[in-house]
Formats: sequence, structure tokens, C-alpha cells
Amino acid sequence: MVTMIVGELANFVAYVFAPAVLVTPLGALSIIVSAVLAHFFLKEKLRKMGIVGCVLCIVGSTLIVLHAPSELSLSSVEEIWELATQPAFLLYTASAIAVVLVLILYCEPRFGQTNILVYIGVCSIIGSLTVMSIKAVGIAIKLTLEGSSQAGSFQTWVFVMVAITCIITQLNYLNKALDTFNTTVVSPIYYALFTSLTIFASAIMFKDWSGQSASSIVSVLCGFITVLSGTLVLHSTRDRDPTSVADIYASLSPQVSWFVHENGEIWKQNADDELRPDFNAIIKQDHFK
Repeated sequence: MVTMIVGELANFVAYVFAPAVLVTPLGALSIIVSAVLAHFFLKEKLRKMGIVGCVLCIVGSTLIVLHAPSELSLSSVEEIWELATQPAFLLYTASAIAVVLVLILYCEPRFGQTNILVYIGVCSIIGSLTVMSIKAVGIAIKLTLEGSSQAGSFQTWVFVMVAITCIITQLNYLNKALDTFNTTVVSPIYYALFTSLTIFASAIMFKDWSGQSASSIVSVLCGFITVLSGTLVLHSTRDRDPTSVADIYASLSPQVSWFVHENGEIWKQNADDELRPDFNAIIKQDHFK
């Protein structure tokens, strides 16, 4: 828990001193560290394709670092507010909120349990706004520590409230996605959507690529695609968590009965009966058809 808190604080500081187009994709490096530590400490197998995924993440991250744009120099929260209220970013924010409302009010009740993009779409779109507001708050704290207090500006507190609201919403829907779908599927899709939208939002608000050459922009995009490919390879090689028997029993149709083999005795149990704790197997009635 302590190391996680330290890591998140370091991530917060990184957004203050570097553009989001650089910081966000590099989050994939945590996947490499996790895979290597799991291999040595948890005895999880790191297969050859897993090693290939790690190499791809490292190569892509190197490309991003070498060709990332420089950080925009800002001297007050008012300047950040001007960037946040420019027409292009206001259009992005309004579109993001509209899409999120459609996903929450219309799509979630109908498709939330079957379509993985509903929950991930919400937390990815909101996540891009989270990063923008967190970056604004971080810059305000940095300027305050340098002697130019930003606590008296109402814009600072607007960014704080937006950040808190977005973080709560983002974590809520990310947890829903993880509770409903397999982690090996959720993680790469969430990483791809969240990172893509964050880069897009940052390019609009902070004009990260303004003045950059076409080759630098293409190199950063190629680096991101390489990191994304490595992430997909890493997650595809992970061992799936074994499904518990209770989950299997819960997913079976209540209209059928089951033959349960227990201690050498064959007996029949209806779906309405309580499941005995010392059973060995559950067999569908049509198992041998």
C-alpha cells in the first residue's frame, strides 16, 4: 500500500513537469515491472511471448521519450483556465460529457453486463478529463511552492472539484468493469482507450504538438502503438484465474438437476437444494449427450 501511494504521488508530480502525451503511455512500464516481480516472487511463468511483450513496451517507451514534445511553460492558474475554456477544448468536454451520459443512462442498464466497452468507455472518457484537471492542480501547487500562491484563485478550486468528481466516477466504473469482466481483457482495452483519449485531450488543451515536426509526431504515435502491442501480448500470455466451483454452480441453469459424485456415491440434487460443502463434482444432466 505504501509503495502504491508513493507511486501515485510520483505519477502526480510527473504530470506537473512533463506533458500528458509522455507520462500517460509510460504507465505501461508498471506492467513490465509487475510481470518480472510476479515471475520471481509469485512463481508465475513469464513465457517467451511475455518477454517479447516486455521488449515491445520498452522499445515503444524509448521512442516516446526521445520524441515527446516539451512541457508548456505556465505562470498562473489563469493561463491554464484560458486553455481549458478555449472553444476546441470546451467542445471536447461537452462531447465527452454527452457520450458519458448516454453510456450511463441508456447503455449501462441494457448492455452493461454484456458489452465491455460500456464501463470502460465511461472510465476512459472521464479519465482523460481527470488527467487534465490533475495537471492543472499540480501546476497550481508547483507555482504556490515557488512563491506565487494560487490558493486565492477560484479557478484552482474549480479544477480541484472537477478532479475529485472525475476520479470518483472513473474508479467506480473501472471497478464495475473489473467485477464484471476478466482482468486480462479489461486491462489492455482500458489502457488503449484511456491513453488515446488522454493524448487527444492534452493535444487539444495544451497544444502539445504545436511546433513539432511531422516526424516527431509520427514517432510518438508509433511508440504508443508499439507499447500498446506489447501490453496486448503481455496480457494475452497471462494465466487465467481458475474459476471457482461456486461460480460454476451459480452460472448453471436453475431449471435442471445435477448428478453429484461425492465419496463414491452417486446422488441427484435439484437446483433449489442447498449445495453440500463436501461435494467433488457437478455434472450437467446432458453432459454425456
